[in-house]
Amino acid sequence: MVGDLPEWAQRELGKMGIEDTSAFEDNLYGPIAERKSGLRRDDLVELLLDSTVISDKMDPWVRGRLLSSHKSSIEILDDEGRFRAIAREIIVEVRLIAHTRPLYIDDEELMTFERSEARRRSEIQEEVEKRASDSHESHQWG
Repeated sequence: MVGDLPEWAQRELGKMGIEDTSAFEDNLYGPIAERKSGLRRDDLVELLLDSTVISDKMDPWVRGRLLSSHKSSIEILDDEGRFRAIAREIIVEVRLIAHTRPLYIDDEELMTFERSEARRRSEIQEEVEKRASDSHESHQWG
């Protein structure tokens, strides 16, 4: 229930226009094919940072919405509205507070976005290759 979440998470869900997260909950038991778990884009999370690598004055907990996850970092919009990229190597724990989207394979909006993004990237790559082939930089020296 949204009312059971921390105040910062309730505020973020309000900004996102989400009143009920029950449809997005994990299913950790039962047949494997019916289980759903794992972090998803836009999840509300709390990250515990390694206290040995941060200032004593800094809160070791970072709270916010997961924007993306990369090989070496996690990007979040923190509870104060700041974009933060945090190195994975200094994260001790990730706590899921609430899912805000369906499981990846069931997320039609995300799938549509990713197909559109793949087309856009392909078009950009084609344009870059075309420009390179029209320039003198494409000459091969032998």
